[in-house]
Amino acid sequence: MMRVLVVGAGGFIGRHLTARLAGEGLQVVAAGRDPNALSRLLPGVEIVPCNLAHDGSGDWAQRLNGFDAVVNCAGIIGAGADYAGVHQRGAIALFDGARGADVGRVIQISALGADETGTTPYHRSKRAADDHLARLDADGTAMGWAILRPSLVLGRGGASSALFAALAALPVRPRLGGGHWQVQPIHVDDLVEIVVHLLRAPRALCARLDVVGPAAMSTDELTAVMGRWLGLEMGRTPVLPIPRWLLSFVTLAGIGPASPESLTMLAAGNTAPLAPLVEATGIMPRLLEQVLALHPSTSADLAMSRLAPMIPVMRWLLALVWLAGGLVSLGLAPAGSTDAMLERLGLAGTAAMVALWAGSLADIAVGLAILARWRGGALAGVMLMGGYTTILSAVAPELWADPFGPLVKNLAVLGLSLAVHALEMRRG
Repeated sequence: MMRVLVVGAGGFIGRHLTARLAGEGLQVVAAGRDPNALSRLLPGVEIVPCNLAHDGSGDWAQRLNGFDAVVNCAGIIGAGADYAGVHQRGAIALFDGARGADVGRVIQISALGADETGTTPYHRSKRAADDHLARLDADGTAMGWAILRPSLVLGRGGASSALFAALAALPVRPRLGGGHWQVQPIHVDDLVEIVVHLLRAPRALCARLDVVGPAAMSTDELTAVMGRWLGLEMGRTPVLPIPRWLLSFVTLAGIGPASPESLTMLAAGNTAPLAPLVEATGIMPRLLEQVLALHPSTSADLAMSRLAPMIPVMRWLLALVWLAGGLVSLGLAPAGSTDAMLERLGLAGTAAMVALWAGSLADIAVGLAILARWRGGALAGVMLMGGYTTILSAVAPELWADPFGPLVKNLAVLGLSLAVHALEMRRG
């Protein structure tokens, strides 16, 4: 029975591939940086810890002893991503280790555009690893390999699906790049089918393949496809063109799921001929609508699509509440207003000043933690707010009946805090 190691098994493609291989009865082992997270994501699958950014070829040669094949699904994208460490040096060490361990077959999940046309660090790092793998077996005798360069890969749990579903669910549909940017998406089920075919093939392919769906479409068309999958009436949704400069500003500011590099990839086009893929594998990817129809959307899909654009807004608003509270107490509140409240707590002089600064700095710390996306930030705010509310209820219960609602409003902040905390704790 074939024994396969999937590197990057905790990612979108890696999870789908590992589950499929396990379902087919292969001896599949999942490798990733966080073994505990992998165990939760892939129950019942053997787990091996690894770190592409640090492991050398010797580590991989020892780890890969006894394996028939390895599939590298590891991929990162975003501001500050270590492309050279993960995509290039890490992948090269993995391939060298596979060669040293006499692994018979290596499949590299690269990216469309990781060729001489690629201009982004993402593409260049992927291409460097691809070239190294191809050179390891230039004569095609020692180790079989295949380099798959997919276009947008869609499916539940994928960032591209989440992005375009969120765009479709907005009350006003954004038009990216004039609506003319072209993509050629493939569903993750079809990509996994291709990988399984290459693993089971009697002879290794030893080739690079662009992996695309059967139909190129504009970003407008893809958004409409995802909207129809969600059960929305896309014809009634007004369209709002978003200029490229504004999209660039949003990605540079870190607002939303897109990054400057993913925006560059979309603008450059993400299409390729389909015939070479079909000729090499005998597999014809299905139309996106056909595959989506096999995975009907649920109310949870629609709810998450509508909520996704609000997540950064909710985070910023909650952080603003805490930052404003701390800064106002320190210098912007009317003279004497805080002193009167502190006196009711039995605090005056130095003790009052210490309490004021401690509370204000705690508020500011919570706000900064939420902005930094520290997972415990919102929950820390809930605990701090609970303490404030308890103390004020004891010394000034009349605040519950105050027409400005200084304590009643805490209930709304509580709800917002719990929502932000729950969303930050999503399985990622």
